[in-house]
Amino acid sequence: MPNKEMIIDDSTANLMSTYNRFPLTLTKGSGSYVWDEQGAKYLDYTSGIATCNLGHRPPYVQAALVDQLEQLWHCSNLYHIPSQQQLAGKLAENSCFDHVFFCNSGAEANEAALKLARRYAAEIKGTGQYEVVTFSQSFHGRTLATLAATAQEKIQQGFAPKMPGFRHLPYNDSDALADLIKPETTAVMLELVQGEGGVIPARKAWVEQLVAICRAHDVLIIVDEIQTGMGRTGTLFAYQQYDFEPDIVTVAKGLGSGFPIGAVLAKAHVAKAFSPGTHGSTFGGNPLATTAGLATLETLLGPSFLSDVQEHATYFKTKLQQLAEQADAIIEVRGTGYLLGLQINGAAIDYVNKARELHQLLILVAGPDVIRILPPLTTSVEEIDQVLHSLTELFN
Repeated sequence: MPNKEMIIDDSTANLMSTYNRFPLTLTKGSGSYVWDEQGAKYLDYTSGIATCNLGHRPPYVQAALVDQLEQLWHCSNLYHIPSQQQLAGKLAENSCFDHVFFCNSGAEANEAALKLARRYAAEIKGTGQYEVVTFSQSFHGRTLATLAATAQEKIQQGFAPKMPGFRHLPYNDSDALADLIKPETTAVMLELVQGEGGVIPARKAWVEQLVAICRAHDVLIIVDEIQTGMGRTGTLFAYQQYDFEPDIVTVAKGLGSGFPIGAVLAKAHVAKAFSPGTHGSTFGGNPLATTAGLATLETLLGPSFLSDVQEHATYFKTKLQQLAEQADAIIEVRGTGYLLGLQINGAAIDYVNKARELHQLLILVAGPDVIRILPPLTTSVEEIDQVLHSLTELFN
C-alpha cells in the first residue's frame, strides 16, 4: 500500500499550492459515503461543495454515462449534439427561461452571463451600458472578471488591477439600494443564498425592492445559482422561492453529479444578443457532460424527489435549531434546504477538523466562524440523525 504521507503531501508532488488540503486521501464514493485509501469510511456532508447532489456515483447517472462512453465522447459544437438539445429543452421546460448556453464550470457560466449582459446593452438596447452591480461577501468565481465581481477583498488580493465595470453594495441592505442604478449600469448580479459568504439567505423584502428598481430602469437581473441550483435549496432553482423571474441564471456544480458542466439560462429577448461567433466553448455541452446533466435533471424532477428534499431538510434544520438552543457555542442556524450554516462562537475550522477526526463526518467552513453543511439531496433520515448525534457530541 502506498505511503499515506507521500499521497497527501503536495510538497513532494508537482501540484501548485492553490489548496489547503485536509490530511485525507479519498479513493471511493457511494451514496452519502466516501472511503480513504486505508478503507476508513466517512459520511460526506460536503457533497463535493454542493456538487454531488445525488450522492456519489448515482446509479442512473452512472449507467447513462457508461452507455455514452460506448458511443461518443466528444465532438465540436459545429455539429448537433442530441443530449445537449434535450438537456437545454428540459431546463427551459422547468424554468422561466427560453435558451441555454453550455460551458464547463461555474466561473465560465458567470463569465458568459457577464458577457451576455454587456452584449445585450450594446446590441439590443444600443446603450453601451457595461456596469454590473454585485453585493458584499458574494462569490462569483476566480477568473479575472468573476473575481472582480466577487465582493471579497481576500479573493481579489494580488491580482490588481481589478477588471473595471463592477460596483459592490451591501447585501440585504435596503437603504443601499438607493444607489443601485447608475447611468452605466446594465445588470445586477446576486446569490439568493450566499454560500461562500457565510450561508446568508437574501431577505424577500429586499429582493422585492431590488427587482422593482431594476425593472423600472430596464436593468437585467442575473441570479448566480452555481451553488443554490439543482435542488440544493429544496426547489430546482432558488429563485423559484422568490416572487420574480430573473433575466439570466447561471448553474453548474450539481447539474452534472460531479461531471464538469456549467450553463447559462436566459430569457429569449436577452439570449438573442449572442449570435454565432460572439461566444463559445470547446468542451461546453459535450456528449458526456450533457448526458450526465440530463440524467441528473431527470432524477431531480422525478415524482416526489424535491418534496422529499424539502421535508427532510426542514426536519434537519429544526433539529439543528433545537441543538443551537442547547449549545452555547452555536449563535445561529442559517440557510435554506440543504444549504445550511452554523454561525458559532469560535473557529469553524476547529469543529470541522474534530468532526472528521472524531466522528468521520465531513463538513466545511463558510468563513472563519460559520460551519457549512451540504448533505447530498438523497441523504436518509437515519444519516441525518447520525450527523445530529455527532454534532451534539461536538458542541457539548
